[in-house]
Formats: sequence, C-alpha cells, structure tokens
Amino acid sequence: MLKEAVYAAGGRRIVIMDSITKVASEDEGCFVVAASHGGASSGEFALDVPLGLVVLNDAGIGKDQAGIAALGMLEAHGVAAATVSHNSARIGDSRDMWECGVISRVNIPARTLGLAEGQSLKDTLPDVLKG
Repeated sequence: MLKEAVYAAGGRRIVIMDSITKVASEDEGCFVVAASHGGASSGEFALDVPLGLVVLNDAGIGKDQAGIAALGMLEAHGVAAATVSHNSARIGDSRDMWECGVISRVNIPARTLGLAEGQSLKDTLPDVLKG
C-alpha cells in the first residue's frame, strides 16, 4: 500500500497514502492526501494525528452525504479538510488522486487556507503548503 512524500517546503510535507489508516505520528502537521472515502470512519482516523490538511475522496457523495461526512467532523475540530471528486480520481489510489484529483468539497478551515472547489489538487497544494 503506497505511502510517500510527494512535495516538501519549509519543513512541511505533502504525503500521499492509499488509506487514511496509514496515518502515523510522523505525519503530524503534514498535508495528507489519502485515497480513502470521506466518510465518518475516515474522519476518525484523520483525528488521530494533528494534520495540517486532510484530503479524501468524495466517493460519489452518497446517501445523506455519507461520502463527505468527515469534512464536518474535522471542521468541528478545527482541521482543514477537502475531498476530490470520484469522477476525477480513483478511490484507493493515492497516486491517481494526486495526479488527477479535482477538489469537489472544502470545509471552512480548508477554505481559509485557499482551497476551493474545482481546483486541481496537484497544482494547488504546493502553493498552499508554501503559504
């Protein structure tokens, strides 16, 4: 299962991982792009480590917006989070999310960082990380 840093600036990193279950203490402060769905269980894993940003897959949004439930959960804890459209990137494939992902939803802390719907993940995150 893939987990690797794809960008670094100013002592901070963007880390891609095929599953949010792979987030660990060494990822503290990182921007994490995890190819997991954006549901509540993924949000719980993302809360285990203080991250700078979490990006998940919207999984088609789903019934009662279950595919993006993590956004509100993370926002309630002050954590910046976004999802990419399932139409732009495969669930479970972090390389595809990084290379092809288009942001579909953004919570308020992520919007404050400068993220917005319709942005290319790969084109946007390095600039946001640099500040």
